[in-house]
Amino acid sequence: MDHGHMDHGRMDHGHMGHGGGKMDDMCSMDMLFTWDTTNLCIVFRQWHIRSTASLIFSLLAVVVLAMLYEALRAVSRRYEASQSRRIAALPHDEHPAETTPFLASGQHQGEASQQAHVIKAALYAAQNFYAFMLMLVFMTYNGWVMIAVSLGAFFGYLLFGQTTSATKDNACH
Repeated sequence: MDHGHMDHGRMDHGHMGHGGGKMDDMCSMDMLFTWDTTNLCIVFRQWHIRSTASLIFSLLAVVVLAMLYEALRAVSRRYEASQSRRIAALPHDEHPAETTPFLASGQHQGEASQQAHVIKAALYAAQNFYAFMLMLVFMTYNGWVMIAVSLGAFFGYLLFGQTTSATKDNACH
């Protein structure tokens, strides 16, 4: 069907939308790259940019959010490394003959490995959720927001990525 004759632009400023507000105050849904911040919403309708001050605050918030993603990745890496060392120090035998004060719980490698794996899985899920949310922020297709995400990744890596490769293994953000 040819939709070329249809007007997909904004309605007259005086018309009311379904939500009771004016149509010119609705979130814009740009699907092409833009620098325009008029009626920009970041992921949620409630995160609506309506002024220069809210734009600046929002861009700073996006930088911090992207930095916190890098912090979560760093925490996950540290947890995994510490658990690997701790598990390696536990006895291999699933039924140790005696427990020492160091092994007061009587835990062995298999048990500890399973517990650590559940926590690592939760951290992995949190990282993926966070990465996809940052991807949605980036997909506002707004140049200012895209730069804010990239700056957050840059500063986050500077602060939290000292021991990691700059090569990413997760492409979502």
